[in-house]
Amino acid sequence: MSSPDSVFQGVWIPLVTPFSHGAVDGAALRRLVRHLRVAGVDGLVVCGSTGEAAALDDAEQLAVLDAVLGEADGLPVAMGLAGNHQGHALRRLAAFGTRPLAGILAPAPYYVRPGQEGAAAYFRALADRAPFPLMLYDIPYRTGAELALDTLLALAAHPNIAAIKDCGGSLDKSAALIADGRLRVLAGEDLQAFALRCLGASGMIAAAAHIRPDLFVALDRAVRAQQLERARTLFHGLAPLIRLAFAEPNPGPVKALLAQQGLMRAELRAPMPAASAALAARMAAAAAELDGRFPPP
Repeated sequence: MSSPDSVFQGVWIPLVTPFSHGAVDGAALRRLVRHLRVAGVDGLVVCGSTGEAAALDDAEQLAVLDAVLGEADGLPVAMGLAGNHQGHALRRLAAFGTRPLAGILAPAPYYVRPGQEGAAAYFRALADRAPFPLMLYDIPYRTGAELALDTLLALAAHPNIAAIKDCGGSLDKSAALIADGRLRVLAGEDLQAFALRCLGASGMIAAAAHIRPDLFVALDRAVRAQQLERARTLFHGLAPLIRLAFAEPNPGPVKALLAQQGLMRAELRAPMPAASAALAARMAAAAAELDGRFPPP
């Protein structure tokens, strides 16, 4: 078995949560996991922001996690753990029990703006109690909490903090974390994934990879093999669809295209809106063009 930190590499999918008439659609979720597993992705993230975790209660989140674990067939699975109540976060962590998780993906406490010292203490509290590795989630435009480079480098010294999903928006910070080498850096912004992989990031956690996971896997493998011309071709082919996937609030556009592919309903929970009909049509056209250029397997 590989060491815990080496699991955090390649193409990870931050899973959407399918709904049907207001309830979690477990059958569609299991179907999606099988589809992604066959495409060759390296890992799955459950109940992240793309999974609409904020709209799921604790019991629903555990049910989603169990459905994914039941279909993962050995594929590494990380669980999202977000909030601004440290006691509640620790209780939820304990509720994961002995489930075979590859790790926990945790952003800084949102809304409360705890500062560098408070955020670092929060992450250390989670890492101290977690029976699996912690992946930091640096996403200040969602949390309102900026994580400074010095804070992240200090947290990298913790033996149970293994990786970071990098949505921090600073190329300088990303490059410094990659150069430091103690944290596995996974690009969290899909349009930056190719560039960060070329800089030495370990992989990506890419919402748009739901749509053509085989091409994202091919892109990642091409960078790993130093086949940069092929990687550039794949990236530029994917870029129009990536832009459309985030043209309206995530995950509405991704769910719209997954619905067109017959994998689930294009249903979200309020207050998240479904993608507009106009954007769904543009995404379908872009996907068809991509399929023509790179035929699906």
